[in-house]
Amino acid sequence: MIPWVVLDTAPVPGGSESLRLLQRGTEFSIQLGHNELMNSRLSGSEEALATLSAARLGPRQQARWLIGGYGMGFTLRAALDALGADARILLAELVPAVLDWGRGPLAAVSSDALADPRVDAQVADVAGLIRSGRAAYDAILLDVDNGPDGLTRSANDRLYDASGLAAARAALRPGGVLAVWSAHPDPAFTQRLARSGFAVEEVGVRAGRSRGARHTIWLAERPRR
Repeated sequence: MIPWVVLDTAPVPGGSESLRLLQRGTEFSIQLGHNELMNSRLSGSEEALATLSAARLGPRQQARWLIGGYGMGFTLRAALDALGADARILLAELVPAVLDWGRGPLAAVSSDALADPRVDAQVADVAGLIRSGRAAYDAILLDVDNGPDGLTRSANDRLYDASGLAAARAALRPGGVLAVWSAHPDPAFTQRLARSGFAVEEVGVRAGRSRGARHTIWLAERPRR
């Protein structure tokens, strides 16, 4: 068997462990310590985060999306494929090296999504961008951790508490969608979304397009009134 080779490591701001980018033949893996966060062979649920959001929103002129977390670019690539030429996507990634990987060894994995002129990729905490926005986005997509139970850094929890959800609701346009990826179901988070004024749908999706572990995506819509 071909051994894994560590291509690079990167500290996570506010975290206790570093991210590692590994390669084995044509396969890539991003790990936190020795926990695999993402594998290039399993893109289904990350793509679904974008495709389900686009389907829920329907066609919109000059759509404005905010994506928190780049990973290997699967969500961004799927969003670009689903949106029109007049769309704009603000991509927030906390770890600078992850964007470097996306423009370097992982560029082909996302079909060079970061080079698309519709994308504004920033090294930033998505929580700050959410709180500074007011009815600014048609969609906010969050895949910044293992789900609402922050794994990579405890500060991510503030995205999913009552205050964070209120900020996300305010940053969405009427009828806009907050979509959240998680490795596991979380009934308490589903209830918290509903209490925050969202119309909530919880969807189970496979990690791969037709196989792999089952992940969870919440589609939380801001009412039009």
